[in-house]
Amino acid sequence: MEYRRMGRTGLQLSVLSFGSWVTFHKQIDDSISDELMGLAYDNGVNFFDNAEVYALGESEKMMGRVLKKKAWDRTSYTVSSKAFFGWRGKENKPNQTGLSRKHLTEACHEALQRLQTDYLDLFFCHRPDKNVPIEEVVWTMNLLIQQGKILYWGTSEWSAAEIMEAHRVAAQLHLLGPSVEQPQYNLFERTKMEKDYADIFRTVGMGTTIWSPLASGLLTGKYNDGIPENSRFALEGFDWLKDRWIAEDKLGRVKKLTALAGDLGVSVSALSIAWTIRNPNVTTAILGATKREQLLQNLDALQALPKLTPEIMQQIDEIMATKPATPEY
Repeated sequence: MEYRRMGRTGLQLSVLSFGSWVTFHKQIDDSISDELMGLAYDNGVNFFDNAEVYALGESEKMMGRVLKKKAWDRTSYTVSSKAFFGWRGKENKPNQTGLSRKHLTEACHEALQRLQTDYLDLFFCHRPDKNVPIEEVVWTMNLLIQQGKILYWGTSEWSAAEIMEAHRVAAQLHLLGPSVEQPQYNLFERTKMEKDYADIFRTVGMGTTIWSPLASGLLTGKYNDGIPENSRFALEGFDWLKDRWIAEDKLGRVKKLTALAGDLGVSVSALSIAWTIRNPNVTTAILGATKREQLLQNLDALQALPKLTPEIMQQIDEIMATKPATPEY
C-alpha cells in the first residue's frame, strides 16, 4: 500500500480507502461488511469513509459495530463522517439539515455515537450551504477541532470559489480552513479535479478523498452487456444513477477501455482506479464493494499503476475523450 500526505497536513492516508455509500445496510449486512473492512485493513487501507445520510444513519451504525468488534488500535486507522443532508430523510425538521452551527455540532455528536468512537479524524461539509454565512461554518469546525471531536475538516462537492472563500475567511479570523475536499473523480468526471481546482492545489494545497472512481460501477465493464441483478443500478431508488451513466456512447468507450486493460493484463476496474490515483492531487480513492473478489480486484489498482506510462495515458485520453480543455497559458 502507498500512503500520501493529505494536502499540506501531516496526515497520511492510504492511496486506496474503503467507503460505505450505497453498500452498507442497503446491499450488505454486518458479516459481509466485517469481512470487507477486515480485508481492506489487512491490505493496508487506513481510511474508512461514511456520512450521516448514508442509509439514513444505518451505515454509520453498521461501521461502528464492525469497528467495535474488530478492536483495532484506534491510532492505526482514520474514519470520517459528513453532515448536510440530515439522517431523517423526509422527516427532517428545520435545523436538522444544512451547515448551521446547531446542525454541524449535533451531527458530529450523532456520528460519534453511531460510529462508537471518541473523535472523527475527518469531518466534511457534505455540500455548500447558501443560507449559512461561511464565517459560521469555519468557526463551528474550528470549535469542534478545539474540543477534540474532530481532527481535520473538509468540504465535499464545493466549487473552487466556495473553497477559496472558506480559506479567505479562515485566514482573516486566524482559524483553520478546510484541508481536504471530497469530489467525484473518474474517467467520465474530470473537470473539477483537473481544471477547476488547479489553483487550489497550487495555492492552499487541499488533499482529496475522491469518490466513485468507477463511475458507480460503469467502469467495471459489468454493464457492457446489460444491467445485472443486485448491482447498484438495479437498486430501487437509484434510477438516477442508471439514467445518468447508461448511454450507448459511454458504454462503447468502456468496451474499448476494457480491451486496452486486457492488453495490459489487468481488469478494467483496476485500470480505471489506477488512472485516478496516478493524479498526484488525489490523496486517496474511495472503494466500494459488496463482494470479497470485487474488493481484491479493486485493490489490484496498485499493481496496474506502473503500467500507466505516458503512452498508455494518451491512449486512454483518446478512447474516453473526456479530458477538460484548459487554456494554453
